[in-house]
Order: sequence, then C-alpha cells, then structure tokens
Amino acid sequence: MSAGKILIVDDDQNICELLRLYIEKEGFDVRIANDGRRALDLFEEYNPDLIMLDIMLPELDGWQVCREVRKKSKCPIIMLTAKGEVFDKVLGLELGADDYVVKPFETKEVVARIKAVLRRVGTTDEDQVKEVKYDKLSINLTNYELRVNGVQVDTPPKEMELIYHLASNPNRVFSRDELLDQVWGFDYYGDSRTVDVHVKRLREKLEGVSEKWALKTVWGVGYKFDVKEN
Repeated sequence: MSAGKILIVDDDQNICELLRLYIEKEGFDVRIANDGRRALDLFEEYNPDLIMLDIMLPELDGWQVCREVRKKSKCPIIMLTAKGEVFDKVLGLELGADDYVVKPFETKEVVARIKAVLRRVGTTDEDQVKEVKYDKLSINLTNYELRVNGVQVDTPPKEMELIYHLASNPNRVFSRDELLDQVWGFDYYGDSRTVDVHVKRLREKLEGVSEKWALKTVWGVGYKFDVKEN
C-alpha cells in the first residue's frame, strides 16, 4: 500500500528524478510534471496527496499553478524556490502554500518536510469535529470552513489553522516563534514575517465583526485571540 501520492513539478529533470528516487524509497507513489500546464492536467488526473511545486516553470509559473489548485482544492503544496528571498516565501504562503524549500536542498530534508505536512493535514479524527464558536464567528477545522455572520469566508488552510489555534486558546498570548512551531510545525524553517502576513490577512476578514472578541497584537510579544468577559 502506498504511503501517499506525490506530484513533483519542476522543469529540471535531474531534480525530479533525484526527488523521485528518495520519495519512492519512503513508500510514496510519484508522478512528475515539467511545466505548469502539465502540472494542472496531472493534478486533475492523479489527485495527489501533496504537490512539490517549483516557482520558475514554462507555460505557467508556480504562482499561477498554486492559485489554480487553491481554487478547487486544499491539497498540501510545498513550494520549491531557488531564490530564497523573503518576498518569495511570504507570497507563496499568502497564496496558500503549506511550506517551502529553498534550493539547493538536502533530499532528506525534503522527505522530512513532506511527512511533516502530511502528518499535519492528516491528523483529523473523523469522529471528532474540530470547531470553535464565538459571537458571529464559527471556525471549523474539520471542514476547513470559516463562517462570519453565517457566511462562509474563503480562507487558505494555514490561515484556518492559525485562527483555530488562537481561538482555541482564548486570551493566551503566543509569540511568533511559538506560532511557527505549533501551527507550521517544529521542522518549519520560517521567519516571523510569515506569521505577521497571515495575521494581517485574517484581520482583514475579521475586523469589526464583533465587540465580544478580537484578534490582537501584544506589542513586543506576539498575538492573542482576545475574548471579552461577559
């Protein structure tokens, strides 16, 4: 039985074959696409459990592929970037990517990232609905649905996990490093701007919805989901 289906998208065939070798050793089934259009076709045909997605691609670049996938699926995406610039990382995460790996990379690190991301998205107990509710707000992590005033608001997976984590621990202050560790995972090599970007996006969706709660910045420390006492 396969450990899962991985779609590798990169125009460098040597990188693809190297990744395939190591990922298949771990029991995964692997498919490869060398351009953005083929990636979207394979995504539909193959229905992968995770996508390794390079940014610089022929036909459609990684940003475009990520956008198209996110329109119809929450399939985990790990971006591959040769640039390593903060802008690239933040943009990828804003578009709904779950993680990123900077080239050149260690293949063992990539395999560890794949397993960690799949572990995070696959830990939901089917019998246990993960949901927290407040005034005019419902955060359902089982279905990855955010509802404001009863209306579903389109929210990328990592934003959902972040607001669920904060709202599940009302009035507790979390540092950025704690949130990176607890929401993105212990093996996530990010920087604190990642958290700031996600909080900013959530604020745009939640600002002014209710006077009974708020997503607050604790200056010099981090963030908290502030709930007013009745």
